[in-house]
Amino acid sequence: VQLQAYGGGLVQAGGSLKLSCAASAPTFSTYVMGWFRQAPGKEREFVAGISRTGGRTAYADSVKARFTISRDNAKNTVYLQMNSLKPEDTAVYYCAAKITNSWSPFTVSYAYDYWGQGTQVTVSS
Repeated sequence: VQLQAYGGGLVQAGGSLKLSCAASAPTFSTYVMGWFRQAPGKEREFVAGISRTGGRTAYADSVKARFTISRDNAKNTVYLQMNSLKPEDTAVYYCAAKITNSWSPFTVSYAYDYWGQGTQVTVSS
């Protein structure tokens, strides 16, 4: 499975960005998908996760009510809509896929089987 994340960029605080992650796998709908981020000098952290059908989602407390994860299984793509961005949201954002028949937030990076290359998000104050 190959994951290609894109949509990052430079935005002012309070602005919005929408990240996309396109998957090469024809069985995309069988993967739980997640977004993680890693700021310089910090560990990679969970941002959001979504179940195979999109019916269930989970968010880190730091992004709850500001970010929205969604997916379009017909397009093999998962999205992360980011609103009210803050300078502390600055990081490289990664999408990840997990092979599973169940749903759980899967908030730890080692739970995921495949990773995209990351896209830089920079929020200026």
